[in-house]
Amino acid sequence: MFFDKARIHVNAGDGGNGIVAFRREKFMPRGGPCGGTGGRGGNIYLKADASLNTLHMFHRQVHFQAERGGHGGGSDKTGANGNDMSIAVPLGTIARDGETGEILADLVREGQEILVVRGGRGGRGNAAFKSSRNNAPRVAENGESGEAVWLELEMKIVADVGIVGVPNAGKSTLLSVISAARPKIASYPFTTVEPSLGVAEVDHRQIVVTDIPGLLEGAHEGVGLGLEFLRHVERSRVLIHLLNGASPDPLGDYAAINQELQLFNPALAHKPQLVVLNKMDLPDAQAQWPAVEEAISAAGQPVMSISAVTRSNLDMLLYRIQDMLDALPVEDVVAQDELVEIAPEADERSFVVNQLAKDLWQIEGVAVERAAQMTNWDYYEAAMRFQRILKAMGITEELRSIGVVEGDRVQIADIELIWGYDNAFGE
Repeated sequence: MFFDKARIHVNAGDGGNGIVAFRREKFMPRGGPCGGTGGRGGNIYLKADASLNTLHMFHRQVHFQAERGGHGGGSDKTGANGNDMSIAVPLGTIARDGETGEILADLVREGQEILVVRGGRGGRGNAAFKSSRNNAPRVAENGESGEAVWLELEMKIVADVGIVGVPNAGKSTLLSVISAARPKIASYPFTTVEPSLGVAEVDHRQIVVTDIPGLLEGAHEGVGLGLEFLRHVERSRVLIHLLNGASPDPLGDYAAINQELQLFNPALAHKPQLVVLNKMDLPDAQAQWPAVEEAISAAGQPVMSISAVTRSNLDMLLYRIQDMLDALPVEDVVAQDELVEIAPEADERSFVVNQLAKDLWQIEGVAVERAAQMTNWDYYEAAMRFQRILKAMGITEELRSIGVVEGDRVQIADIELIWGYDNAFGE
């Protein structure tokens, strides 16, 4: 089975906790604060690896967790940063946010690497909170949670040449004789049920070729195997449109396949095509060749005939393909797919207050949720500091203005506080 889609969960490492500690060296029985800061959690990257050609490995392992940062120590020791994690994916992999569908990465070059989730920041130790007004702070932060997201992975084969055509046109046979690929070959339609990759060589130059399962009318709507594999043609720079010389109507097949490409993605209709009539070892193909050559040439497309079985004209085929690739613009066509519009970053200090029930309110916002999650509620000073953060952000005033009363519950991230009490919002 060919795995070109997968869904995985990636969770960056949490930041290490800061600690509360004081110097207790000889002759310094009441030394100052020396609690260190926690280390950063490990990031997770996706990295393109040309040695991979399937997403099969992600059907065995779905969850990926980066290492947590080390906790801070006494004597102002900072915790170690968590190790980053790099997940190898095949060339041509697109990663989308599993909830929003937003494209996060489009990896098309060997070694290309992109950050998908960021590790949490380390919590500060009490040494960071020392001030002229508070020489012995008893407050430290927890580490920030690492980012986590479900990713939808989709692989589109990156190849120089894509072979398209109706079922049983001889695409797999052609791939097998111009490269070392060994796709399944038989004399019945739909022998090929998954794309195959091969590498052909012309004058010591390599051409990556992919064979796409046979297309039928309606392929763009999912008829046959069309919808599953048409997307693999999108990254090919040149198409070999292989016609079945034994077909009763090769020109009709040619028109039908071109229509399916156009309906699936209009850009495919503008890709350079070399139209090739196959099976010239058969009398039917030889009889139809003059009419096919005249019609295709009249349409302005390059055309030639071959026999994949007897290997007739295959050298000429490869040279013509190489000439077509050399004639393309210098800029890498595939690289255009990498251009993803990045939306401007949202204001982290913005927040929204929602009423979930008569006495239950919810505050949502990047900065306030981070502050709540990093607050170590075991320390009274930390709770008081959190109150000051809410006031500085305007959240306290907003809650009062919308009618929050003493005893109401207020949720921030996974923290639930009670309005009006000293351990929450009391003054």
